[in-house]
Amino acid sequence: MPDLTDRLPTNIAGPYYVDSRCIDCDICRSLAPGLFARDVDVTFLSFVHRQPVTPEEIELAEEALQSCPADAIGNDGVPDNQPPISARSA
Repeated sequence: MPDLTDRLPTNIAGPYYVDSRCIDCDICRSLAPGLFARDVDVTFLSFVHRQPVTPEEIELAEEALQSCPADAIGNDGVPDNQPPISARSA
């Protein structure tokens, strides 16, 4: 299961992220090249380059999430201006 606290700092803000379990397999970049990219400067791992906006892009991001062999892609489902559900008061 992806770990939000282990989210790579290269991810753009938003609900989708890649954590440090990434094994640089290229599956997410192949399935959704406009959303995922490779950090060629430091980690050499994939990261979320752009958050999906359209239903089609969300579908691609979800396909990448489901296809990740390292289970390194997460979707916390929380808009940028909201704390994670676990941090919200009941």
